[in-house]
Amino acid sequence: MKAPKAIFNIKSDAAFEDLALRVFKFQFENNGVYRSFCDLLYRHPADVKNIQDIPFLPIQFFKSHEILSSNTKVEKTFTSSGTTGSITSKHLVTDIKIYEESYLEGFKHFYGNIEEYVVLALLPSYLEREGSSLIYMANDLIVKSKQPESGFYLKNLKELANTLNHLENRKQKTLLIGVSFALLDMVEQFQFNLNHTIVMETGGMKGRRKEIIRQELHHILKSGFGVNKIHSEYGMTELLSQAYSNGNGIFKCPPWMKVLTRDTEDALNMQQANKTGGINVIDLANINSCSFIATQDLGKVSENGTFEIIGRFDNSDIRGCNLMAL
Repeated sequence: MKAPKAIFNIKSDAAFEDLALRVFKFQFENNGVYRSFCDLLYRHPADVKNIQDIPFLPIQFFKSHEILSSNTKVEKTFTSSGTTGSITSKHLVTDIKIYEESYLEGFKHFYGNIEEYVVLALLPSYLEREGSSLIYMANDLIVKSKQPESGFYLKNLKELANTLNHLENRKQKTLLIGVSFALLDMVEQFQFNLNHTIVMETGGMKGRRKEIIRQELHHILKSGFGVNKIHSEYGMTELLSQAYSNGNGIFKCPPWMKVLTRDTEDALNMQQANKTGGINVIDLANINSCSFIATQDLGKVSENGTFEIIGRFDNSDIRGCNLMAL
């Protein structure tokens, strides 16, 4: 299915739904794993009239199966981080240009031209392993920024602090994107007053620190960096698109991505707005893998389509769905 142009030119909810239904039919016909999953649910294209009818593949399938809707050669394999001995997710990408267009258009949609920003990436846990889709994105944003100060930082926090202050004195628009524990390390060692920097956390303590709730994390970071709000990025190995929050943990999707919630006790039952449930994601950029994914996150979607993440399922399996034996 040649759809990338249509994906990134969606202008309305009706256009999104129309393309989502076409993508579902395409993936049903071309993705063996997803087809088997739909068969077990007795849910076929003739039964699917709107996006609420589409079956969402449990995200754990990316750990146990090759999720592909294309027979083109795999160009890149992204892998999730995991504890020693744990099974990691693998996202097989047959067209890396779709991922590149997704994050570049997504950034442009929310923040404008990347060339206006210096991009500083503080992502040690990701930088220290292979196969991170976040590192791939951050590296390309650094290159596309065309700014000599843009770059990655690992343990050289003093150098990063000096760069931030230098850019602040120049009134240079800056994006500091970092994993939560590393941003906390920064503000424990240095104090800032940043008026021209977006501080964006990508979540996760990665076992380096005790997990804390987002409100507490953002309070500490706002105080330490001297900013009014902390931005957040919502993405994962299994998605080729990202949602962004410009404060208070309220996320917005780009036009080709949509979040719904499902009943926590009945995974096949979609919920109405403002009810806490399991997060289901439609990511049309996943055209060559699977665009309909039931995550292990818990959250709430408002009537205007924005969403917040409240937590994760306690158990490793998504309740109400015992179809992992494919």
